[in-house]
Amino acid sequence: MARIVMKFGGTSVADLDRIKNVARHVKREVDAGHEVAVVVSAMSGKTNELVGWVQNIPKVSGANHSIYDAREYDAVVASGEQVTSGLLAIALQAMGVNARSWQGWQIPIHTDNAHGAARILEIDGTEMVRRMGEGQVAVVAGFQGLGPDNRISTLGRGGSDTSAVAIAAAVKADRCDIYTDVDGVYTTDPRIEPKARRLKKIAFEEMLEMASLGAKVLQVRSVELAMVFKVRTFVRSSFEDPDAPGMGDLLNPPGTLICDEDEIVEQEVVTGIAYAKDEAQISLRRLADRPGVSAAIFGPLAESHINVDMIVQNISEDGSKTDMTFTVPSGDAEKALRVLGENKEKIGYDVVQSESGLVKVSVIGVGMRSHAGVAATAFRALAEKGINIKAITTSEIKISILIDGPYAELAVRTLHSCYGLDKS
Repeated sequence: MARIVMKFGGTSVADLDRIKNVARHVKREVDAGHEVAVVVSAMSGKTNELVGWVQNIPKVSGANHSIYDAREYDAVVASGEQVTSGLLAIALQAMGVNARSWQGWQIPIHTDNAHGAARILEIDGTEMVRRMGEGQVAVVAGFQGLGPDNRISTLGRGGSDTSAVAIAAAVKADRCDIYTDVDGVYTTDPRIEPKARRLKKIAFEEMLEMASLGAKVLQVRSVELAMVFKVRTFVRSSFEDPDAPGMGDLLNPPGTLICDEDEIVEQEVVTGIAYAKDEAQISLRRLADRPGVSAAIFGPLAESHINVDMIVQNISEDGSKTDMTFTVPSGDAEKALRVLGENKEKIGYDVVQSESGLVKVSVIGVGMRSHAGVAATAFRALAEKGINIKAITTSEIKISILIDGPYAELAVRTLHSCYGLDKS
């Protein structure tokens, strides 16, 4: 017998038929004798609908602004998960499974006070563990918790993944199964490269890079939590037959296992290729090369909650001037330019230039730590396809390359092939 946390995303619970299918997956694990907790998202599209209502209320009410109280935003958008958890509990009860729904505040899941993007501080899973030990399935509304002001808080978009991993850590689960509309983590996006392969295992660090660099299988914060608390996490498909052979395998169910690097015996040099569209490049020309200039640039951007990624600095021959180039999401480019303009005198640049519609393509693999020439292989392969590189950043397990948007798919396929990821 094991203790398992199962998480089902919005597409998996999109309607009543799919909720009943989810119940069959849960019943399979209960019938096998496991203690089970389930974390659910809102039904597909429901959160967007609720957010839209919140954003439009000020306009409907005649206000000349779209500002709203973030605490009330959380009260509204958290209701989607509440509906799903109740419906799934009812579906399980109809199948003869002892189940009870739980909201974030009932566990409780304590968070900070950042309404709309709260971080989990502590989970008291004592009562939930007791109920699970008595054979009751806990059906938990994901994405939500309880803030220090004693009000409902939400964890940001995709937060149900984070809820599931955090609960798995709190109840000391043997594993956390993330059910979604794909059957695992692939070497790259199968929509771009049909030869992409499903990975049997991937290290926490690799998955963290994949998630932060564009792979949308898991939320970044959920992978961070899994890595910190060593929660063995499986990515699985909710659309496979719940009763198919192997679906109930305790140690090796179908899907991709995200685990500690030590569990992976044969580590590939490169594990996968990720990409992030809609990047913008901003360049500040002829800055004075003096201490504090970087803080003068990136401090105001951070205060405006603008995420800066790739940073490249070029210094003139005499060392008196420098150029600073960095990337931000295209959606933040206009805001970033405005912030830089407001701080031009303090920063001391001559001119600012920007370019949108760029793509960041990344090569990821923990095996890169012990192998030379990985970067050179990528540069050579892209050069042979006539793809110009605008910026490069590297770490121990990642190489990120900035290129023009129209070359994104060609670059992904080229890199996927040159590292042999398209071979079984």
